[in-house]
Amino acid sequence: MTTQDAEQELWAVRWAEKITGFLEKPLVRIAVPILVTLIALVVLHELSAHVKWGDVQTDVANTSWKLMFFALCWTAFSFLALSMYDVLAVQSVADGEVPLPVAGMAGACGYAVSNCLGFSYITGTAIRYRIYASLGLDLSRVAGVIATSWIAFWSGMVLLLGTLLTMHPDGISKILPISPTLETVIGVTLLIALAVLLFWLAKGGRRLAYGGLGFNLPGGRLAGLLTVAAICDLFGASMTLYVLMPDDLGVGFPFFFAIYIGAIAVGILSHAPGGIGAFEATLIAGLGASGRSDVIAALLLYRLVYTFLPFAIAAVSIAVVSGISHRRHITGAATWVYRLMRPIVPMVAAGVAAVAGAILLLSGALPASSQKLGVLRDVLPLSFVEASHLAGSAIGVLLLLVSRGLFRKLYRAWIVAMLLMVAGFVASLTKGLDTHEAIGMVAAIALLATFKDAFYRVSGASIFRLNIPWLISVFALLAVIFWIGLFAYSHVEYQNALWWEFAWNGDASRFLRSSLVVALILGVVAVMSLFGREIPVPERTEIPAVVERLVMESEDTESQISLTGDKQFLIAPDDSAFLAYADTGNALITKGEPVGDEKAGQQLIWQLREMADREGKLCAFYSVSTKYLPTFLDLGLSILKIGEVARVPLKDFSLDGKSRKRFRQAKNRAEREGYVFEIIPKEDLAPYLPELRQVSDDWLAQKAGEEKGFALGGFDDAYLSYFDHAVLRDKEGGRIVAFANLFQGGQKSELSLDLMRYEPDSPSFVMDALFAEMMSWGSEQGFQWFSLGAAPFSGIENRQLASIWNRIGGFVYEHGEQFYHFEGLRSFKQKFDPEWSPNYLASPGGLAAPRILYEVNILISGGLRGLTK
Repeated sequence: MTTQDAEQELWAVRWAEKITGFLEKPLVRIAVPILVTLIALVVLHELSAHVKWGDVQTDVANTSWKLMFFALCWTAFSFLALSMYDVLAVQSVADGEVPLPVAGMAGACGYAVSNCLGFSYITGTAIRYRIYASLGLDLSRVAGVIATSWIAFWSGMVLLLGTLLTMHPDGISKILPISPTLETVIGVTLLIALAVLLFWLAKGGRRLAYGGLGFNLPGGRLAGLLTVAAICDLFGASMTLYVLMPDDLGVGFPFFFAIYIGAIAVGILSHAPGGIGAFEATLIAGLGASGRSDVIAALLLYRLVYTFLPFAIAAVSIAVVSGISHRRHITGAATWVYRLMRPIVPMVAAGVAAVAGAILLLSGALPASSQKLGVLRDVLPLSFVEASHLAGSAIGVLLLLVSRGLFRKLYRAWIVAMLLMVAGFVASLTKGLDTHEAIGMVAAIALLATFKDAFYRVSGASIFRLNIPWLISVFALLAVIFWIGLFAYSHVEYQNALWWEFAWNGDASRFLRSSLVVALILGVVAVMSLFGREIPVPERTEIPAVVERLVMESEDTESQISLTGDKQFLIAPDDSAFLAYADTGNALITKGEPVGDEKAGQQLIWQLREMADREGKLCAFYSVSTKYLPTFLDLGLSILKIGEVARVPLKDFSLDGKSRKRFRQAKNRAEREGYVFEIIPKEDLAPYLPELRQVSDDWLAQKAGEEKGFALGGFDDAYLSYFDHAVLRDKEGGRIVAFANLFQGGQKSELSLDLMRYEPDSPSFVMDALFAEMMSWGSEQGFQWFSLGAAPFSGIENRQLASIWNRIGGFVYEHGEQFYHFEGLRSFKQKFDPEWSPNYLASPGGLAAPRILYEVNILISGGLRGLTK
């Protein structure tokens, strides 16, 4: 390689890194799918500019039942292959632990739901995870099943594309601007790479591990079968649409298949449910079928057969099993099947609500039957029909929005969805006697009624608040529906008067007005979702007497932070233990572990976890020791080390030695200059609080900060009144120049402190002197330990084989000195030769851990603004 070639390669790598980093930015991740959807709709509009909606309806009606039957057969063939992904993956990762029919059901239902709702990494993956987890599979093996199925899909894709490129049948060259030789080389390379992979897997014993998770890869036989399943899946799905296409389209199947795969890729990139809009635009453009109503009709029928029919079958099947399992005289198999299928219910219910909403919106975008409007004309006034049309569209978009609440198992979302569907049923009849639509609403109501027991969470959060993936999907779907309306009324010339035209034949005017209402509702919800999060402001709560008693009896001084008054409490029925926690609106997070009896504490941990589940919130336990780790693991939580706690033995404590020279000198100097150390008992503290507050205010002003909370105490009279205080007075007038409140463990097990503040204009040695005096006093009083508190991110192994979060924590510890003195803090505490013990966060796995740490920051510092200050 020449120097010029090396420079060009380095330049290409750097640009690839820049592009990758750019695409991973949050704003870009939002903008790309929206941009893809908008471009697709513009292209679709141009390609169908000369097509009339009436012609599409005629082509749909003229489609033969024979073709529909073939399409149904290919759909069944494709979904059978989809189910085999999981059947074979389970045999590879968890052989004998999951019944194969259950694995097949999980795969088929997962894809049926994800094809309808979109973003399969949330819906389909969540379905399969919950089913397999209910059968006892741990996270690593569930991840293995899902990853193996994805590997199968791409193996089939590589085999098909490699074969097409190698053989380059007639038509493929039209979409690939490369020479036949290069096309063959790429195809052969793909096939060789796949063959090498299968040969490598055939050796057996292969395992994939990353970030602490690992699973066995399939052997050669299973890998080959998975590849065959993927080929059958892709072939069946593409044939479903191919048989519906008009005979005179003039393209062979290889060319059609290549376009079909490209359309799937663009659809995934758009984030729209099922890639709707982007998929159609890519196919029409790729096939050169612009201006053909029969092609649009084929795409509509494909959506009906391949997207909505499997979802409807899955929804009805689950509803039937649910109904059978609730009949008292039938138990056994039906109940067992429903227990396995129950995790799917929230996703199916979300899909039912979304489909019902989409039906109402589509109905509002398309012309109404003039014959049915004629019947209504004799019964209802025009104003009522117009209002019903607007209401139907508003109900439709609200059903789309509330579907996420159903996905989160919120009971209030279920109630609202039921009410909206009842209103949608009425609107369907009063806006145009849409009997088919009304029957659909009744069916949706029946399905949701059957699923009632699955919605048990009572959350205070808004059921219409969406996250970014849901917002993008709803936006994309509404954009497609709006385009359908424009397409249906393409023959109507736009003019401002249309907005104010109220007439029985004013379908275009009603479409414009309903679109505006839908856009306003979506805009309000989007603003509330992105910027309207309310962080609960903790109010001073009354500390129960049992909490005060248990805290003072506890040998762990960290439990005394529970007295700050900004936490809520779970208390054991026999008053033998309590658990202190805070509610951020998104999560219930404890500070520390239960205080009191260990068995009662275990029950409180489960109680908090169940409470969080009912409210649809995360649950985490911040800053815990090893005492309750088995219980946290039983809850399915992940354990993340967040630092270490330093404790100094006070028996025979001395300030002698080189490492403690600084503190020894500070103590001696304070004594020489007349500073006096004193302990103010809590009973005598009240008269000194104003003076202490002045010291605290001066200290805060110098730090340009604010009082903290949750894991740290602030200056609060009621809180400080629980503790004795160590103070250092100056030589003139006995003015207090530094103070600290003392945490004293039961049975004199441990001594520690929380607030430690000083006058900014006092000598630099006063804090070191106060620290040395407290430790010496603690030793004289017979305390066993002095807790120096935690050193964040200390002791975390940043090694190649460590988990991803440990490696991130180790990186922060090593390179985060410009933001926080991690290493300096540990070095300061190390001067006392302490014993270090690990400090953990127990939280849900995956991306929940950094989210929990952010929530903790909200509790401690009041959000990023407080942390920055």
